[in-house]
Amino acid sequence: MPDQPFVDLFQDTEHLSWAPTAQVRERGRRRTRQTRIAAALAAVVAVALVATGAVALASGREGAPTPVLPATGSPTPTPTPSATPTPSPTPSTRNTPGAPPSSPSTTSGSPSNGSNSPAIPAEALLRASDLPRGFRAAGSDMDGDWSFNFAASFACADTPRLSAKERAERGAVFGKPDASPVIERVRRYSLDGAKATIVWARTVTECEQRDELSSLSIVDSGFAGDGSLLIRFDAQGLISYTLFVRQGDLVAEVWLGSLTNRTEARRLAQRAADRLCAGTDAC
Repeated sequence: MPDQPFVDLFQDTEHLSWAPTAQVRERGRRRTRQTRIAAALAAVVAVALVATGAVALASGREGAPTPVLPATGSPTPTPTPSATPTPSPTPSTRNTPGAPPSSPSTTSGSPSNGSNSPAIPAEALLRASDLPRGFRAAGSDMDGDWSFNFAASFACADTPRLSAKERAERGAVFGKPDASPVIERVRRYSLDGAKATIVWARTVTECEQRDELSSLSIVDSGFAGDGSLLIRFDAQGLISYTLFVRQGDLVAEVWLGSLTNRTEARRLAQRAADRLCAGTDAC
């Protein structure tokens, strides 16, 4: 004789109508995708709030670099063999502000215009002053933060691959209390590779959608630099924007988060294009 709990369970479920197996599986897949997207967005906002909280404690101005004192200002009263030699009275182009170096050698981290080294100079990235009021620099740690590839992986059934290989990458994060962050990634390619990157981003927006819940679309294009795109990402009603700007062999990818004003996006794109000129000979 069956146990009473099993009898009760059978009586309670005898007349229930069960959904088809395929429908149950689809509901499960949707719930999983919703959870992943919500978790990802929550992680981005959490990172922004932590970063901007630290920035809010600092001064409202961007830190100015510490000036380098000339060698003649050394406090050492008596020169020794190891001391810095006294500069010659004859002016040297090496120490003249704005003058080209006297030899062809350059530091690996500061190429003249990106032609001698793939490294990307800090001057090629956006500043907090380029963004709307309230944003502050929050470092360059982009680990785990939002990217266009991340958005495409949710919106596209099969994300098109970018064949161009990047030669260097540098990033910056900007935060504002109670707002999503602005994240910039500047990458250097060959000139053809940089052009192909803009074409690839456009192709991604034309991909087959994974489902009706997420989509990518181009809002604006061709408004800054050698090539530009403003792309809208709808993740189940959570809207964000990504900006692409190319200048020569450099491409800036800027996740604007919830900055949805097209006029502001165009202005920021022009600022990004101007900044990129510090790292390429194309301007």
